[in-house]
Amino acid sequence: MEKPRIKIVSRSFDLKLYRLSKGLYPGIACSGIRRLTDRSADGYFYALLRDTSCDIAINIDEDAFITDPQAVNDLVALMLREGYANIGCADAGEGLPRWGNPKVTNPFFNILNLKLIRSKFNRTELKRYTEEYEPYYPFFLWLADNFKTLYLPAKYHSDGISTMLYDPQGRLICQHSWFARFYTMPSFIVRRIQKDQGRQKERIDALIRESYALRGLEVPQFGARDALAFFGNKVIRWIIKVPQRVSRWPHKLKRKLKQRKHEE
Repeated sequence: MEKPRIKIVSRSFDLKLYRLSKGLYPGIACSGIRRLTDRSADGYFYALLRDTSCDIAINIDEDAFITDPQAVNDLVALMLREGYANIGCADAGEGLPRWGNPKVTNPFFNILNLKLIRSKFNRTELKRYTEEYEPYYPFFLWLADNFKTLYLPAKYHSDGISTMLYDPQGRLICQHSWFARFYTMPSFIVRRIQKDQGRQKERIDALIRESYALRGLEVPQFGARDALAFFGNKVIRWIIKVPQRVSRWPHKLKRKLKQRKHEE
């Protein structure tokens, strides 16, 4: 592939977190940046495949903070040289609070060769994958069965929750906080949703400060106008998201029952 068209993309809910994550994009070679909102967990990837103006998508969650943009650029070059369709972190194992399928890469950070994937992609083929852990599992299982995937190593951050993602050379690529949905949610509400968790803002803010410090950058400061924009954007996102969340309740119940069985 000559001169691939590269975009950074993010499935985003919280505008403030997105802007903080985006502040660490500089240094990544790309021709565009795209924030995608109100997409389902699997629909997000189908939206990427429909964007035929993009050959390589660098998927970065809004709570993932890039610490070495050159490492990202080198991974893109490695992908093109070695024919990988997907580069990311296995959704199980060391450094992740997950018990998923190790064939799947967790979408907090991925590099996807969309042009290569489109050469075989047929959404009807995903129906034969009955994995119920996450909605995007059929896509990534199909991807692993049809193309080469490079799985990156990870370790737990000292905060005991966040994930530190590394490239094959041992360079720290990014730090992923997890639980961004609880970033600004009051603890008493969080505990009704997930009993073992509380508000995550202090921990995530500390990870953001550390990531910016590793880059030698100052964390952006936001004013009253920004705060108003963040609030307004969140209200819109919730209006759209609540019906989506309700529609997923049967799946989540099935997943919890499966997790309980796995733990037993």
